[in-house]
Amino acid sequence: MTGAEETETAAEPRLRMPELLRRPFSVRSVALTGLFVLALFYTLYFARAVLLPVVLALLLSYLFRPVVRALSKIGLPPSAGAALVLVGVVGTLAYCISFLAAPAAGWLEKAPYGLQQLQHKLLPLRKPMEQVAKAGGEIDKLTSSNGAAATPTVAVKQNHLTDTLYGRTPEFVVSAVLLLILLYFLLSYDEVFLSKVIKMMPTLEDKKRAVSIAHQIESHVSRYLLTITLINIGLGTAVGITVGLLGLSNPIMWGVLVAVLNFVPYLGALTGIICMTIGAVLSYDSLGYAMLFPASYLLIATIEGNFVTPYVMGRSLTLNPVIILLSLTFWGWMWGIAGVILAVPILAAFKIFCAHIEEMEPIAEFLS
Repeated sequence: MTGAEETETAAEPRLRMPELLRRPFSVRSVALTGLFVLALFYTLYFARAVLLPVVLALLLSYLFRPVVRALSKIGLPPSAGAALVLVGVVGTLAYCISFLAAPAAGWLEKAPYGLQQLQHKLLPLRKPMEQVAKAGGEIDKLTSSNGAAATPTVAVKQNHLTDTLYGRTPEFVVSAVLLLILLYFLLSYDEVFLSKVIKMMPTLEDKKRAVSIAHQIESHVSRYLLTITLINIGLGTAVGITVGLLGLSNPIMWGVLVAVLNFVPYLGALTGIICMTIGAVLSYDSLGYAMLFPASYLLIATIEGNFVTPYVMGRSLTLNPVIILLSLTFWGWMWGIAGVILAVPILAAFKIFCAHIEEMEPIAEFLS
């Protein structure tokens, strides 16, 4: 046997995805795969306090890495550029929170009275619903047993919101500090990690392929995050100006709320429309005029979702709506509100990664 034949025999040929799917599956392999998936889900759920800042820091590094590189071109070292970017981001967030704290606190203070006022304004819609509920109660009485006596219960009211805030504050502070530290090192030493990966590759072809994949994933993910951020800022600005011209108080607060919620596809816009409907009904006596505000929001969001985003993003960065909803459900179940916000960026990054691996191209096509 020659040396070439020995090499061909020793090296197992690479199998693509269709060939792998045509191979027979044993019960043992399926069971092991299922156990691995369950262990992965268990780790993702119970290690969320550590994984959340790591994933968020990685995504933010893709967003701010072009800024650090632009600063390095004008003579600023990467470490100083990363520190400058973090100071700017933290300062901007602190200013926005302090600027919006007063109007948000005002809405929260008048929330109890506002709910009573909202109930009074929606009284014409409430009467038919009460009649239906009353009829349903009568039917339940007729079908239920008469012998059982109701046992009195005592309900103890607790302030779950305050308990949750006090309980989660230390965890939030630790996660925020970990996020800032990881983001700083990812921005300062981005080329170091890539060089380590290149050294691990055995052949020159594998090294070139790793560099190409890393650069393409970085460029696509940074482009996606930057584009989505700019689109959401534009949507929030348009909605804020529109509701401000129509006369709704605190238009800047509504614009920021719309921009933040739009990072969650579909569910974010629905939540924003509900919040704006409640705020408009509480601000105006005329129910018809109050409906102009959510209608304007819905119109602008429809234009953005059906025309602006597909045109700007292009097909290469678009995602399957059904997969988006499944991703929102999965990551929301895993990591709560933070998981809902990170679901689409994680899905986009995974799709881009699959698109640049030949064996995983069918998965990328399925996610498109």
